[in-house]
Amino acid sequence: MGGKNKLPMKDLAEMFLAAGCTDVKTFIQSGNVLFNAPVKVAGRIAAVIPEGVGKRFGHKPPIVIRTREQLAFAAANNPFLRDGASEDMVHLLFLADVPDANCVSALDPARSAPDAFAVRGAEIYLHLPHGVADTKLTNAYFDSKLKTISTGRNWRTVMTLLEMMNGG
Repeated sequence: MGGKNKLPMKDLAEMFLAAGCTDVKTFIQSGNVLFNAPVKVAGRIAAVIPEGVGKRFGHKPPIVIRTREQLAFAAANNPFLRDGASEDMVHLLFLADVPDANCVSALDPARSAPDAFAVRGAEIYLHLPHGVADTKLTNAYFDSKLKTISTGRNWRTVMTLLEMMNGG
């Protein structure tokens, strides 16, 4: 979940438990929740949790879910790291849906030079040599152009979440 409207991670974890999830853990105050759930429960999370947050806190955050396997695949296939970029300059946007190819091809690769992006399935890899604060490659840009929702994490957070998912 994105970090625009903060809510206590303890409360968020309790909502996941009440929805039928087990082994619920949160990581930092940005809505990172790791959990186990039967397929039937996991399939409802993206609808149930925002509804619960809405009733309790007055806003409905979008939720983007990744399995351990999906996160591991995304982590292993970062084109910018393969090309030698520093991990401190790399970020990952997780999309709720795989965007339409026509929408992807309409994205402007020169929108925020020297920043760069690569869309791979339902992920967007970002290389931001001057940091995230001044880039024009924002969630709002990609969400509007790709007609989906996204949530972003820096590379260190991506790797920490993967480590946590793997039992670390």
